[in-house]
Amino acid sequence: MSALEPGGTIAVTGVTSALGAALCRSLLANSYRVRGLLRQPMAQWNNVPDFTVVHGDLADRDALARLVTGADGVVHIAAMFRNEGSWEEFVNINVGGTERLLDASRAADVGRFVHCSTTGVHGSVADTPADEDAPFDPRDNYQRTKLMGEQLARSQAGQGGMEVVVIRPAAIYGVGDLRMLKLFRMLKRRVFVQIGAGNANFHPVFIDDLTDGFTRALTTPDIDGQTFILAGPEYLPLHRYIAAAAAMIDVPPPMIQVPYRPVEWLAKVSETVSGWLGVEPILHRRRLTFFKHNRAFSNAHARQRLGYEPRVGLEEGLGRMVAGYRAAGLL
Repeated sequence: MSALEPGGTIAVTGVTSALGAALCRSLLANSYRVRGLLRQPMAQWNNVPDFTVVHGDLADRDALARLVTGADGVVHIAAMFRNEGSWEEFVNINVGGTERLLDASRAADVGRFVHCSTTGVHGSVADTPADEDAPFDPRDNYQRTKLMGEQLARSQAGQGGMEVVVIRPAAIYGVGDLRMLKLFRMLKRRVFVQIGAGNANFHPVFIDDLTDGFTRALTTPDIDGQTFILAGPEYLPLHRYIAAAAAMIDVPPPMIQVPYRPVEWLAKVSETVSGWLGVEPILHRRRLTFFKHNRAFSNAHARQRLGYEPRVGLEEGLGRMVAGYRAAGLL
């Protein structure tokens, strides 16, 4: 298959996420027509030239058929992320939704299907920087079902017709992404507590670099069945990342550090008691893994096959993200 050229139609799920919205804007700026799957109307996508809203969700086969019919490529970003839910809910969205979209895309003769997974499928990596062949070790329902979803996608590669490419992004940050907002707010109020020594590596990727990588995954020929890690230009110990975030908002790095194990035990107790009471736990063991898991990855495969070259360093990326928070009145 030749590269998918500008002027083609790309169907995108997950357009309400920061990544999905950024990718849609980037594709539109590069002369693609875009269709976005939306569960609810969003004013930001009203009357946008070359952007078509398709109302529905990943459970709606009719909506998925409308989304992909006539599309040249599909980018599947939508997922049940970190919000708490049952195993069945994660499977229905992250696995079942992927299966339904794959079926609709193949039936519609889509040329290329780009599936968004996560480097979380590798868990805490032992040998760094890890590449795409590192052992799988998912640690929670999100990571387990994302691995199941990407395995389902990869199983359809090499069958002729629709090509399939899998992307595993590192930790996404950037303008429009709110997942790091809590960190900045806690740092600003001087209430952030460092859990553990913070020596495990953390590997961010700025959202603009990531959208460039996704576009390359759509347009690069002869990559059917390939999987690519997309990470930023550098990784660093978590305590240095937190210190850089603090410096960006002119506050000192957190002074309080507590051992990891006692907090993990408290989280286990919190989850158990909350389960008895039917309320949300105060602490989650899953969330504590931010402080513990080692995450450092190699971009070598993406550089070689996609020409991917992340350009936004940490200082520039944090600065742009903080400026976006402040412009929106969030920080």
